[in-house]
Amino acid sequence: MTRSLNSHASSEPPQAPDGEGAGSVVVEKEELQLEPPKLYQVVMLNDDFTPMEFVVYVLQDLFRHDIESATQIMLKIHHEGRGVCGVYTKDVAATKVELVLAAARRAGHPLQCILETA
Repeated sequence: MTRSLNSHASSEPPQAPDGEGAGSVVVEKEELQLEPPKLYQVVMLNDDFTPMEFVVYVLQDLFRHDIESATQIMLKIHHEGRGVCGVYTKDVAATKVELVLAAARRAGHPLQCILETA
């Protein structure tokens, strides 16, 4: 006596007898709580040698300030000893500091620029 085996030729997975999809897994999406990146201030420091015009030029060229705001920041640096040029994420702020220092070196000025947490 020959017995034939009934094989599933369908590409669908076999269903559970109760039709509820037993064996299937439900994955719930977990919402990620992302925090905004920390911000850092780029701060220029006053010195007695760097011309005010150069400071205004750097503020306009590297930080995209208009002439009025660049002049106000330069005067704050001159009178208070320091002034915030801009607030950025860490990588951008570090790059801005390096660009200021490189421009000052090329021009032969001792202008200092630092990074601080905002």
